[in-house]
Amino acid sequence: MSRIVVLGAGESGAGAAVLAKKEGFDVFVSDMSKIKDKYKKLMDDHHIEWEEGQHTEDKILNADEIIKSPGIPDTAPMIVKVKEKGIHIISEIEFAGRYTDSKMICITGSNGKTTTTSLIYHIFKEAGYDVGLAGNIGNSLALQVAEDPHAYYVIELSSFQLDNMYDFRANIAILLNITPDHLDRYDFCMQNYVDAKMRIIQNQTPQDAFIFWNDDPIIHNELSKYDIKAILYPFSELKEKGSIGYIEEGEYKIEKPEPFNMEQESLSLTGKHNIYNSLAAGIATNIAGIKKDIIRQSLSDFPGVEHRLEKVCSVRGVQYINDSKATNVDACWYALESMKNKTILIIGGKDKGNDYSPIIPLVKEKCAGIVYLGADNKKLHDNFDNLGIPVRDTHSMKECVEACYEMAEPGMTVLLSPCCASFDLFKNMEDRGEQFKTLVRNL
Repeated sequence: MSRIVVLGAGESGAGAAVLAKKEGFDVFVSDMSKIKDKYKKLMDDHHIEWEEGQHTEDKILNADEIIKSPGIPDTAPMIVKVKEKGIHIISEIEFAGRYTDSKMICITGSNGKTTTTSLIYHIFKEAGYDVGLAGNIGNSLALQVAEDPHAYYVIELSSFQLDNMYDFRANIAILLNITPDHLDRYDFCMQNYVDAKMRIIQNQTPQDAFIFWNDDPIIHNELSKYDIKAILYPFSELKEKGSIGYIEEGEYKIEKPEPFNMEQESLSLTGKHNIYNSLAAGIATNIAGIKKDIIRQSLSDFPGVEHRLEKVCSVRGVQYINDSKATNVDACWYALESMKNKTILIIGGKDKGNDYSPIIPLVKEKCAGIVYLGADNKKLHDNFDNLGIPVRDTHSMKECVEACYEMAEPGMTVLLSPCCASFDLFKNMEDRGEQFKTLVRNL
């Protein structure tokens, strides 16, 4: 019996452990942090040995293979030791892929992943397909393969998950865009991050599909480096040479595999970035053979994603919007670009090597004030204090919302679109968004 050690006992790790146990492996799970009670119970129910708050070397370094949580960096001391011993490290998604022949629809990109993944899943569900939602969106693929298998899986993939995937094959691969993000995990080298994103097309065959944004300069530059076997489905905002999905004269159009069109105004998602998300989702579901009337209806009634340009409420004539999912500069750019009214922007958090210069023109044009929200706001002061826009310095969500309430005038919008990770003051970006919504609703 070969031994699998799982490092990290969150959603992906606990799920991978259950599948490994089901497949007859000797399984051990180790997490340097405290493990949530629900994952302890899951592992106990399957008689899986686990530890928390430590890594016991002699129980880890005797593994035949290691499944690593995407949140653990390669620089972690235990990972360094594992690599020195030459033990193969894989992701939960890679492991799960070995035990299923289901069709895989996989989505990556620096921005728009969650919205596009959720939209594709919504269309599949509305069409009555047997489909599971998995990956970075917070559902373990391995656990579903073990206990609740589906014919199709719609999987959101982060660069961290793709890093440790080798033989996994996406039947439909979607690459939305590539802009600087997580550079702190990639030695501050953009090409390393780009290479991780491009792994989504590895192992694709001529029977598979690769959907990508045709106007992304980085994707455009990378395509020539790869011998891509899959059928290409490029999309763009407007009709142009090579694109098979686009907007033309107010019509949302897809040329192949089946011609499809609908009024752009009927799309439930608004804003330029959501045109890309809606086109990618429409092309993917068209390839999967879903009926046009169901795609049309589903693109019209999709409710959107929590923490992504989510309207919270209006207080004293001021609209509050939660875009806590905007954890990089590009996501904030798209949020600002979609604002129609003067905006108080909440920005800040754990900086990942951000270059704020791309949003400065939009900040000048759209913002009536900026509220910094972080443990250390020095870099924000350096970038934005000289724009002649009122700024406030805050170090908790309570302070932040109070500052916004004081600064905003009727007719304005308060936008939480932080550009940064949340781990300096919050558990995660969901915690940041939830705190914002609770405090705003109590105003």
